[in-house]
Amino acid sequence: MLNHTKIFLKDHGFKYEKKYIRPMLVAQHVYVMHFGKDGKLNNRLVVKYSHGIFSGLKIYEYDLRLHKQHNPRIFYTEKELLKYLETHLLNR
Repeated sequence: MLNHTKIFLKDHGFKYEKKYIRPMLVAQHVYVMHFGKDGKLNNRLVVKYSHGIFSGLKIYEYDLRLHKQHNPRIFYTEKELLKYLETHLLNR
């Protein structure tokens, strides 16, 4: 999951750590990845997904909150997410 995003972050010098959260009452699983530079992991990506019977993983949405953003940006494909990261993360 998120192979292209992890490669993008590594290539541009970002560190990241990841966690899996499985809520008890909802069928969806949650994957949380914090990332940043200089030891500050102040950006967050939350992926909501579930396991299909025949199709493997089904990703519902990517919620991205960069440092000092009040509302998360929601994406439905990893391609949209990477396009946003290239324009907003590298220009800082």
